[in-house]
Amino acid sequence: MVVTRFAPSPTGDLHLGGAWTALASHALGGRRILRIEDIDEPRVVSGSQERIVSDLRWLGLHWDLGPEDPTTVQSARKPLYRDALDRLRAQGLVYPCDCSRAEIARIASAPHAGEDLVYPGTCRNLPHDRAFRRAPALRLAVPPGTVERFHDEGGGGGVVSQHVGRDVGDFVLQRGDGLFSYQLAVAVDDATMGVTHVVRGRDLLASTPRQLLLMRLLGLRAPSTYIHLPLVVDAAGERLAKRTRGARVRALRDAGISPEEVVGVLAFGLGLTADTTPMTPDALATRCADLAGPLPWARAPFRIPERWAALDANDEQEMP
Repeated sequence: MVVTRFAPSPTGDLHLGGAWTALASHALGGRRILRIEDIDEPRVVSGSQERIVSDLRWLGLHWDLGPEDPTTVQSARKPLYRDALDRLRAQGLVYPCDCSRAEIARIASAPHAGEDLVYPGTCRNLPHDRAFRRAPALRLAVPPGTVERFHDEGGGGGVVSQHVGRDVGDFVLQRGDGLFSYQLAVAVDDATMGVTHVVRGRDLLASTPRQLLLMRLLGLRAPSTYIHLPLVVDAAGERLAKRTRGARVRALRDAGISPEEVVGVLAFGLGLTADTTPMTPDALATRCADLAGPLPWARAPFRIPERWAALDANDEQEMP
């Protein structure tokens, strides 16, 4: 059985990038989970979760398990992350690191522009009981030679391979302030929730090998299918920033745009329909179920229609 999840962060209103991913996930049918990724608690905006849920429902999206059940909210799942961390520690795969980002930057370099720095392993072999200069983060000691591979079924996808130690380095599992990392939380959540199909933006493609590695080390069953979608861009073709006008679903809703129109435009952008005819998410799911073979996911980014961009005068919202 197909099990999907849409996992927004409650850091602002639902944007078209989130609606795009949620609709793509809905189109696969099966059992649908709405998971709230509020693990980075300092960034959580009061009332954001409720507004996101309201906008998803306005679009016609629905789920079988959602935030009314606390098991779908990351802040309520910390015991699971703590247990996973303890299990990795018992394998000798966790060590403390008190390096600052500035220190790492001085001796490391990002593999590609815009990507995170590769951690050089400065603290890997230092005593765990030493005096720390600052509250230490906890890092995974990536086993030497680890290569993770998976098949991305998104448009233009294929086999993705990452040499985790070389391309990423020993990555953070728990920050110095005690917050669990995105990589650990998502790996544990997808596996323990029984997710079979992960649908998300192409900007998260490089995170997948780390999550697969964590699941393997923890003896967890990984999702069978990953679909990384092209990104949503603004009317000028630039990737959506935190303050891009025309990006909020709420602005379209307030302007009187019908949810069926929004769904029709997004479905066409995803490559799942031949035109922008208004439709409901359930109608799209039915259409996709009738298609033979893999779904024809779009290869190109989705550009926000200019008429939508002109509707949103609020440029102070942070994207989930």
